[in-house]
Amino acid sequence: MDFTGAHILSIDQFEQPDIERIFRVADAMEPYASRRRVTRVLEGAILGNMFFEPSTRTRVSFGCAFNLLGGEVRETTGFESSAIAKGESLYDTARVLSGYSDVICMRHPQNGSVAEFAEASRVPVINGGDGSNEHPSQALLDLYTIRKELAAKGKGLNGLRIAMIGDLKHGRTVHSLCRLLALYQNLQVTLVSPTELAMPEYLVELMRKAGHQVQVTDELTASISKVDIAYSTRIQEERFTSKQEADLYRGRFRLNQQIYTQFCEPNTVIMHPLPRDSRAEANELDNDLNANPNLAIFRQTDNGILVRMALFALVLDVVDLVDKHAREVRWHSSR
Repeated sequence: MDFTGAHILSIDQFEQPDIERIFRVADAMEPYASRRRVTRVLEGAILGNMFFEPSTRTRVSFGCAFNLLGGEVRETTGFESSAIAKGESLYDTARVLSGYSDVICMRHPQNGSVAEFAEASRVPVINGGDGSNEHPSQALLDLYTIRKELAAKGKGLNGLRIAMIGDLKHGRTVHSLCRLLALYQNLQVTLVSPTELAMPEYLVELMRKAGHQVQVTDELTASISKVDIAYSTRIQEERFTSKQEADLYRGRFRLNQQIYTQFCEPNTVIMHPLPRDSRAEANELDNDLNANPNLAIFRQTDNGILVRMALFALVLDVVDLVDKHAREVRWHSSR
């Protein structure tokens, strides 16, 4: 893939060498993400951060990644603060705001909306999540995290054993992750959900055609007994017609330290794209897991900075210039 000036809209754009390139660049961003070095390689560049659905991690992570490369961030959050609320089309919004930005990150509640926006944009667009469709940067940081967690245990991505748990019908993070996993070999994938919230069949078939063993089940404890990764997701309440409908499934697949100790292998890594729903009626990952060294959810968020810095560096073609615009930090850092 030629990253320079490209939109990042779907995992389907990538082949395995592209993923490995993103991860090599992400590795190189570590001194800047950990505040040991400062680079101003994107000084003067502007990121248009357009989020029309609630977001904390993704929105702030993209903005932080751009700032760490020396760029500036302009944000639009919510329909009510944009001209879309006045009836402006995605086409007109894209034509206007791409004139104000060097790259745009966009989240939108409708499937395919970010791709539609990108068609009219004059600058690269990165999909920050479009409805229940895809979330490519989240899948990339998830796979990057899986790779790092497995490497620490002397394992690689090929042969991975993973259980995906929860709302697999609406979870765009797991949809994109399935597409990524299809690029690797000999995986054992267990999909754990209520029947009504099962992974879309086309994604199940995609992984099977890639040669992976895929099991679909609604049983949690047996599914997490022999996996490297237990990847939990929340019930996507915003995708249901009502809170009452979402409540029918909330709290069905809870994981806590007692269940982990009883059923998981000692080094099973726990992941979650966040936010985890910590309300008593949901609590898919109990707070008593916070002291578990295999809980990787906050390492995931840290890795998101690295991966998103890598995407910006590749799309804006500054990978080879980052170190040339670097210096030491001038402030105290406890990192």
